[in-house]
Amino acid sequence: MTGDAAKGEKAFIQCATCHSVVSPSGEMLAGRGLKVGPNLYGMPGRHAGIVEGFRYSKSMTAAGEAGLVWDEEQVSVYAQDPTGFLRGYLDDPKARGLMTYNAKDPQEVKDIYAYIAKLSEE
Repeated sequence: MTGDAAKGEKAFIQCATCHSVVSPSGEMLAGRGLKVGPNLYGMPGRHAGIVEGFRYSKSMTAAGEAGLVWDEEQVSVYAQDPTGFLRGYLDDPKARGLMTYNAKDPQEVKDIYAYIAKLSEE
């Protein structure tokens, strides 16, 4: 992993607009409890589109069913252009994601990934 969790903690504020990191016991580890996006606890290494209780786009569900697993590189590319990533991954020009934010800095995304990975280990 090439991300810096300490930097990722500071950068996560951008993600907290839609996402939280909530442990299986219900402890809020990061975010504001908003459920616009799925809980990111355990996201590193997880198949895409499988968080129970969250309604994903058909494209995200299809990507997970096709084998998409969130590693640092996949998350970095996805976060920069979610819909473009899904269109390429699924080879479907009509694929769409629900995430509207486009990250500008790939290293910052890797830092956020490292932070989420650290929280998911606790």
